[in-house]
Amino acid sequence: MQRISDPIAFAALRAEWDELLDSSESGIFSSWQWLYPWFCRVGRDRELRILTARDESGKLIGLMPLSLERRRLFGRAVRRLSFLGDARVGSEYLGVVAPRGLEAAVAAQIAASIRADGDWDVLELRDLPEESPTFAVFREAFREPDFGGRTWQRAICPYQSFASSETFERFLRTTSRRDNYLRRRRWLEQQIGYRIERERDPDRLTLPLAEFFRLHSLRWEGDSDGVVGSAVEGFHRDAVQLLAERGQVRFYTLKVGDRALASVYAIVHRRKFIFYQSGYDPQWRQKSVGLVLLGDTFRDCIESGYQEYDFLRGTEPYKLEWATQQRRTMALRVFRIGGVGEWFDRAERAAAAARKFIQGVLPDRWTERIRTRRRREVQGRDHGEDS
Repeated sequence: MQRISDPIAFAALRAEWDELLDSSESGIFSSWQWLYPWFCRVGRDRELRILTARDESGKLIGLMPLSLERRRLFGRAVRRLSFLGDARVGSEYLGVVAPRGLEAAVAAQIAASIRADGDWDVLELRDLPEESPTFAVFREAFREPDFGGRTWQRAICPYQSFASSETFERFLRTTSRRDNYLRRRRWLEQQIGYRIERERDPDRLTLPLAEFFRLHSLRWEGDSDGVVGSAVEGFHRDAVQLLAERGQVRFYTLKVGDRALASVYAIVHRRKFIFYQSGYDPQWRQKSVGLVLLGDTFRDCIESGYQEYDFLRGTEPYKLEWATQQRRTMALRVFRIGGVGEWFDRAERAAAAARKFIQGVLPDRWTERIRTRRRREVQGRDHGEDS
């Protein structure tokens, strides 16, 4: 078992990482193209702890992309070991990356290495697929009497799978949005200059990405949890370019004339279409430009032969109107009994309970003001780092 803590070694691992990911069932958010720019742009305050496993010939057969974060809570220092990419960018389905059929064996080897390592206080793995070998192996590896911990649900991710014979028209008849989608689309088609532009060429993504940032900000009035701050925007510029070079990015932009009114940022991985984020001009909300563009991404997904459309985390009504299936992601936190990590877990849970109580007694407008202030503080830190 080798531990990579040097950013240069991380960069040099790209080709081997790509080959390993292609042989695995791991998702796109465990790719080098997603995690390397995340570390460079967002996770600069963390120390690399990428654990790798190799066979007798030296070939890479497994890795777990981790980082060490040093936190302070009530004046005490805590070392938190967690996934790369687990904050601020909505990564899902994280875990050990290993060839198909070897996931549990590699995860057990990595778990044993982490157990024997004493340079962490809390191991916190978020956004694991509920059925993943990583989740099952690590739950078993870190048990009493030496370790304590807990698990909890992180998110519900709506998705829709398709048979190979599916057509968009047949699928549309199964949704509650069919009539409204068709009516709004007919109206938009009558507007001069209406069109939906699709872009995947890595040399032509600058404009659609800029339009996405603008529309996303307009839609969420600058307060979205999806893309907040210059560091996160910089991450997406880098990640989009790297993913596009492997043919894995799609941007959809609905326009009337020269004006972009709605945007969808999507990622494709194997036979899955991943709806990552969207935005639209609120002045056109009543014309359902977001609905029409979303429907068009489903059309493109089905006609391109993808087997699944994944909305990622969140059960917003518009997602449930299009997708009937769901999967869960989980979080696992473990610590050594009697150590700083156990104190950290109790203290953080107490602080979370206090925040929940305060939010329960404060008017909604004050709760939202607090959330907005926190997001702006993040943006301010990003601008300070980039200056």
